Amino acid sequence: MKPTQSDPTVQPVPAAVVATVDAADTTLSNPRWAVVALGANLGNRLETLQGAVDALADTPGLRVKAVSPVYETEPWGVEPGTQPSYFNAVALVKTTLPPSSLLERAHAVEEAFLRVREERWGARTIDVDIVAYADVISADPVLTLPHPRAHQRAFVLAPWHDVDPEARIPGQGPVAELLAALGDDGIARRTDLELRLPE
Repeated sequence: MKPTQSDPTVQPVPAAVVATVDAADTTLSNPRWAVVALGANLGNRLETLQGAVDALADTPGLRVKAVSPVYETEPWGVEPGTQPSYFNAVALVKTTLPPSSLLERAHAVEEAFLRVREERWGARTIDVDIVAYADVISADPVLTLPHPRAHQRAFVLAPWHDVDPEARIPGQGPVAELLAALGDDGIARRTDLELRLPE
């Protein structure tokens, strides 16, 4: 038989306690925006970029919210003609992972696509770089944030600007202004290619 009135031994939870619990939960689950740059110049470049986007999307605590158009760019830091051109793109993600865990995931994606690190500026199947994480500025040599050379690279700035025209690099300024200062020499948007946003 059901009681006709509420149990007098059950007291309502004080509002202050509810607020404290909610605040703690928000802190634990509050996702941050991060910008991930992708580049490939070996093998099936478009397929590899899509595979990297899909692998990021399969990461617990991470959602891929936007994927840029694909750009074809000349290799950075090497003699012209000594390497195939790159396909580059940028993914905007929301994640509850801390930067160190996001870096581990980026390295895992590179390893899955057999990225080899034998020489600086060497050709690669895939490059997965964390360009920015929220407004974090860090000089940690393991993961410098924002990426120390992002503001000098049109192949990062152009696709980033496409998916977030109002973006800023902490400590450097608006992406649009940085891109305008660099120009677009050596990069070309590939309107015939497209990366799919994971469902």
